[in-house]
Amino acid sequence: MHPTTLSKQHWLLIFTLSLLTFVLGTSEFVIVGILTDISSSLHITNAKAGTLVSAFAITFAIATPLVMSATSHFPKRKWMLFLIGTFIVLNALCVISTSYIMLLGLRILKAIVTGVLISLAMIVASETMPIEKRGLAISFVFGGFTLANVVGVPIGTVLAGWYGWNATFMLTTLLGVLAFWASFFMLPTKLSQIRSSIQDQFSLLTNPRILMAFFIPALGFGATYTVFTYLVPILKGIGAPNQSISIILFGYGFISIFSNILAGKIASYNAIGRLRFVFLIQAVVLTSLFWTTNHFILGLINIGFMSLMAILLTTSTQLYLIDLAGIYQPKATGLAASLMPVASNVGIAFGSALGGIVYHQGNLMNVAWVGGSVAVCASLLTFYSYFLDQKKKSAEK
Repeated sequence: MHPTTLSKQHWLLIFTLSLLTFVLGTSEFVIVGILTDISSSLHITNAKAGTLVSAFAITFAIATPLVMSATSHFPKRKWMLFLIGTFIVLNALCVISTSYIMLLGLRILKAIVTGVLISLAMIVASETMPIEKRGLAISFVFGGFTLANVVGVPIGTVLAGWYGWNATFMLTTLLGVLAFWASFFMLPTKLSQIRSSIQDQFSLLTNPRILMAFFIPALGFGATYTVFTYLVPILKGIGAPNQSISIILFGYGFISIFSNILAGKIASYNAIGRLRFVFLIQAVVLTSLFWTTNHFILGLINIGFMSLMAILLTTSTQLYLIDLAGIYQPKATGLAASLMPVASNVGIAFGSALGGIVYHQGNLMNVAWVGGSVAVCASLLTFYSYFLDQKKKSAEK
């Protein structure tokens, strides 16, 4: 039996979906790099400008599953093209925005569009690829986000420094046009279209197996962000010069590209079985920061390993949620595809808050073993979910 290979058409579609997530990721994350420019230009405090980040995350988490449920019967190709067109218009309006309220409203609308487009991109990647290549395809689609942080955000930040923050939104508008053009030519016309009620969709959220699968990535991201949120003070604590911190952060993002490649390989076979041990390794890596940060070089190496472990869970948990929906509620695979991005946002919020509590209680490096403990919880949940899968398979034989 010959291994399945992806055709040129498959690769072009993967590239198109990856480009789309790169554009969406750049638009979402670049706000962090231009926050002070916005606050200065609009005469608001940095804290108030920060709500442009939190409002996006909260809207993304709440609206994505709701809109995915309500629009599950929409023709995917037309719906995606409409949403990309809307994304372009919203970014163009950000270019000419002159007030905080207008910018906040546009960010909220962009959060809704972004969440739905990401979910649809995952569904298209999952259903158009040979089954054994789904992990590879989805890891590439997630890779768009990684590149957004490594490439898109720095470019957008530099543009803001040269021409003002409005120029950054001009960049995301033009990138949106490029994504629309590629999607128009590459998105298949014959994509699945399932008619189901809102009740069918939300019955998925009451299924204990789905809820368990949802909290696996939430805890995984929570473990990383308990520490990552305070990476800059940690770097200063190990003696990193101020001028080198941005270079180290770039290196962190660059290493995460390899994390994304490994995520695809982990998802290719027995994904949840492998993920049990990935979380245990992540726990060791995070906990060891408590000691290695006493030495500059050891600390940097440990932080590099932290980046390598950071997103190994993404592809596996995305496919797992879609596959579980296929078993327990086949009419709600669209909603299932939206849950991983939502879980990641929940995990980021949870991890940041937990790290903040620990940080303000005393020793900053206590975030290391707390993050490690959260990773152990993710592993235990994965072990139990894997056990239930095996038990179900045995009962069906």
